[in-house]
Amino acid sequence: MRGRLLLVEDDDGLAELLRWHFEREEFDVEHTPDGEEALLLAKENPPDIVLLDWMIEGISGIELCRRLRRANPTANLPIIMMTGRGEEDDRIRGLETGADDFVTKPFSPRELVARVRAVLRRVRPALAGEQLAFADLQMDILQHKVRRGGKLVPLGPTEYRLLKHLLEHPGRVFSRERLLDAVWGRDADIDIRTIDVHIRRLRRAIKLNGGPELIRTVRSAGYALDDDAP
Repeated sequence: MRGRLLLVEDDDGLAELLRWHFEREEFDVEHTPDGEEALLLAKENPPDIVLLDWMIEGISGIELCRRLRRANPTANLPIIMMTGRGEEDDRIRGLETGADDFVTKPFSPRELVARVRAVLRRVRPALAGEQLAFADLQMDILQHKVRRGGKLVPLGPTEYRLLKHLLEHPGRVFSRERLLDAVWGRDADIDIRTIDVHIRRLRRAIKLNGGPELIRTVRSAGYALDDDAP
């Protein structure tokens, strides 16, 4: 499965070098040198990870990181910051703002790819292997099987695709429109409330007596895979 990376870097030479390395590693890379444009791109179609330079055009990288963390569609996006500032206070400031990792220039592109993969292994397990898991729920992608608490869960093809998408992004809240795009495709002529029907079916299918509810409804926002669901 290809990872989607948003690269926010205003050094064209470095941006091209990083694009080459990540595309060679089968990432889809979208690049912008501008912080305001990056914010719009991330909100419109959230990537799997953001690679963000501290000093960029428009708003600063640290401010962009802060805004991404405050916005509902991007609050859980993995973010790695790149900077020429090596002072400890700057690193701490970046991490406290919400960055998942911090890379000081100059760096090895191969090391940066490894760091990106390490972060994605924690938040997007589908990019690292054939097994998806959350709480006591497991999905074997190769065998096309789902189990909860070790028991096989029968799912229809639509509920399977819906659960797979949620398992690939645990904790992230998706609007009905986002789920519609992800499961049926952008050109599908399907009523938006169809999502609610399939969410109800999925909840019934994965319900475990005595186990926690795993799909959380976020009022006016959408749905998330979350073991704190009521």
